[in-house]
Amino acid sequence: MKTAELIPAQTFCIHHNIEFAFIDSLQRFGLVEIITEEEATYLPESCIPQLEQYVRLNKELDINMEGIDAIIHLLQRIKKMQDEIVGLKNRLSMYEGG
Repeated sequence: MKTAELIPAQTFCIHHNIEFAFIDSLQRFGLVEIITEEEATYLPESCIPQLEQYVRLNKELDINMEGIDAIIHLLQRIKKMQDEIVGLKNRLSMYEGG
């Protein structure tokens, strides 16, 4: 992965006023990917929006790691079901002529 696509984890922590332990916990739950290169820890730029969502859930709503894991799992299931509904509606409209 190119360095331009990586954000130093420490920079993210300072910017969002969180401890690195929070990101480490997210990694243990499989919610975020941490990349270690040359003794430094980085976060892929592509996962920053999700990581910011996790920080908001934790800080603003005081939701613990288990709660965040459950919420994210449910949101993913909802998204999958919404995509499935759209696909089914498209197939149905094909048969209805609309």
